[in-house]
Amino acid sequence: MIKHEGGAGFTILKKPQTPARIPVGISSCLLGETVRYDGGHKFDTTINTCLGEYFEFRPFCPEVAIGLGIPREPIQLVRSGAGLAVRGIKRPDQDFTRALTGYGVQVADDNAGLCGYIFKARSPSCGLRHVRTVDKTGKSAKRNGSGAYAQALTQKRPNLPVIEEGALNDRHVRDNFIEQVRVYHRWQQLLLQGITAARLIEFHTCHKLTLMAHNQAAYRRMGKLVAAAPAGTMDETGHLYESELMGALRRPATRRSHTNVLQHLQGYFSKHLAPDERAVLTATIDRYRQGEVSLEMPLSLFRQHCATHPHDWVLQQTYLEQDA
Repeated sequence: MIKHEGGAGFTILKKPQTPARIPVGISSCLLGETVRYDGGHKFDTTINTCLGEYFEFRPFCPEVAIGLGIPREPIQLVRSGAGLAVRGIKRPDQDFTRALTGYGVQVADDNAGLCGYIFKARSPSCGLRHVRTVDKTGKSAKRNGSGAYAQALTQKRPNLPVIEEGALNDRHVRDNFIEQVRVYHRWQQLLLQGITAARLIEFHTCHKLTLMAHNQAAYRRMGKLVAAAPAGTMDETGHLYESELMGALRRPATRRSHTNVLQHLQGYFSKHLAPDERAVLTATIDRYRQGEVSLEMPLSLFRQHCATHPHDWVLQQTYLEQDA
């Protein structure tokens, strides 16, 4: 939440201090670890320079974990009936599917504290989608597979924010992933405290504007879930809410949806602002709508107005904390 501090005749609105970095799983090679089949790595500059301030990376290499050496013979996805098998390229009789799948389940079970995961794209073990597959003859290549390890892990943890490294080069996609991880981390903290109807209501209240920016239909469904929470079992309600929450956040907020939220937020201040202040705020929101300024510009104005005209509900909103 935004913190409101006053004293000596003035009020200051502060963003909270940067919290401890959030634990996020990652393919080891993306951090520069020499674990690739050829003894190399895939150090990713965006990950290591842009995301290190937010995340505490927990590296995993499933091939090494199941006992394959460095260097080692490469593997590939082979279409086998209705499914896919992970086999050696030079020795197709070697099948690593069960071992990689089992390790994915193990990582999911043993690392409940992970709040996100960054996978190596196009990997037969770690790729989320569009991984190269071949038929039993090693031909008829298609990009329609998922890595065995990644598939097992994500099936076990379906609400965990996940992404492939290449997608993080897009600023909007990267920001959306960071937001997903932050919200999921807050949700995990709530679960550690023990979910109650009161805590769920408080969590939902703090994230209302964020949810409105991403998916208003999901926001309305979640509101009904929260309203009915005292009458239901909290475990079941919590599972349903978590699925709706993370599903909503996977839909990126748009400039148009942010503009709608900003205009909604403006309504809490309009009657308190002088005419010139209202005009500046309206103009800034419109400049954001037209793509002339970043989201930080109107958010900064709202933080300033919160300092002068504090509003309890607005001060709770995590929406005002985001980097933009």
